[in-house]
Amino acid sequence: MEKPKLVYIVSRFPFPLEKGDKLRAYYHLKELSRSFNVTLIAISNKQIAEAHIKEINSYCQEIFTIKLSNWSILWNILYAFISNLPLQVGYFHSFRGRRKVNKILEQIQPDQIYCQLIRCAEYVKNYHSCPKTLDYMDALSKGIERRINKVSPIFRWIFKIENKRLINYERTIFEYFENKIIISDQDGAYILHPDKKNILCVPNGIDEHFFENLSIKKEFDLVFVGNLSYAPNVEAVQFIVNEIMPKLPDLNCLISGANPNQVVKSFCERSPNVRLIGWVDDIRKSYQSGKIFIAPMMIGTGMQNKLLEAMASGLPCITTSLTNNAIKAKHGEEIIVANTAEEMIHQIKHLMKDQYFNEKIAQSGKSFVQKTYTWQSTSQILIDCMLNKIK
Repeated sequence: MEKPKLVYIVSRFPFPLEKGDKLRAYYHLKELSRSFNVTLIAISNKQIAEAHIKEINSYCQEIFTIKLSNWSILWNILYAFISNLPLQVGYFHSFRGRRKVNKILEQIQPDQIYCQLIRCAEYVKNYHSCPKTLDYMDALSKGIERRINKVSPIFRWIFKIENKRLINYERTIFEYFENKIIISDQDGAYILHPDKKNILCVPNGIDEHFFENLSIKKEFDLVFVGNLSYAPNVEAVQFIVNEIMPKLPDLNCLISGANPNQVVKSFCERSPNVRLIGWVDDIRKSYQSGKIFIAPMMIGTGMQNKLLEAMASGLPCITTSLTNNAIKAKHGEEIIVANTAEEMIHQIKHLMKDQYFNEKIAQSGKSFVQKTYTWQSTSQILIDCMLNKIK
C-alpha cells in the first residue's frame, strides 16, 4: 500500500542542528518518513549547502526552498507592521513564496500538511483540501512577554506590541488547522484559546547516541551548552558568569554552543575560570567533559533539549522550575531544581562533595530520559494523530 503524501513546511532548513526548531524538524522528518511520502518546503534567508540538503534527502521525496532576500525580509516586516501581523510571522511570510507553495500543493495534492511554528501558518491557512497540523512548538507570545523587561526601553514598546499580536494570532490561527500540537503542557496552557485543551502535547526526544560514553576526560566542573545567540541562553551565560562563578572561585566552567554573540564573548572573556568554545561537530564532547550541567534558564519557553541531552549524557543537572515544568523530572531524584544563585551554589557544592548523591542524580536522570523521551515514542504520538485524521 502506498504511503500517504505529506507536505512538511519549516521556517528554517532543518540542518545543521544548531537550533531547537531544526532539531525537532530533523527528527520528526526522520520518523514521519517511515509512514509518509514527505515533501519538504523550507524557508531560508541563506543558500543551503549541498551537504545539508544531502543529509535531509533520504527522508524526503522532494525538497523545495523559498529563498528570502534581505530586501524581501525588510518588505515582509514593514507589511506585517502595518497589517497587524506579528513580526515573527511577517518576517517569514513571502507573497512570492505563497504562490510557490500553492503550485506545489496543486501539483502534489497532499493527504496531510504539517506547519512547524506559527511562522509558516500564513502559507497554508486557507488551504482546505486536506487536513493540516500546526506545531505551535512553544508559546511564542509568552517568550516575548518574559523578555519585555529585559530589553532596553527603546525596544520595549515593540516587544509589547509583538506580545499582543502574538497572543491574538496564536488564538485565531487555531481555527484554521485540524490538528494542533505543542512541545509541553506548560506551553499549551499559555495559548489563549477556549479549546486549548485539545492541543496535543508532543514532546521532543533524544537520539540514542547521547547515551553512549565517549571516555572523555572531565576537565570542567560545570558545563552549559546552547545556541549562544538565543536570548534566554545569553541571559543564562550572564547569570553563570556574574552570579555563580565569582562565588565558586576554585571551580571552572565550559560554555559551549553555536553562534556565540558579542555579549556572550565579552562576559566569558572577563571571567578567568570560564572557557568559551563555539560550534563543535559532536556536542556530546562538550557535555561529557563536564561534571555538572547547569541551566539557569529564567526566560524562554518550550522544552530545553540541552537538559535532556545532558541528562542522557550522564550528568547530574541543575535547572530552574521554569525549565523543569516542561520536562517533569523529579526534584532531588532525577534532577535538581534551584531558582536563585544561592540555591544553585548550594546544590553545586552538595554535588561536588557527595559523590553518592551525584551519581544517584546522574543515573536516575539518565534512566528517566531513556524511558520518557525517545524520538520514536514522541513522534509516534504525532504520526497516530495525523494518520487518524486522514482515515
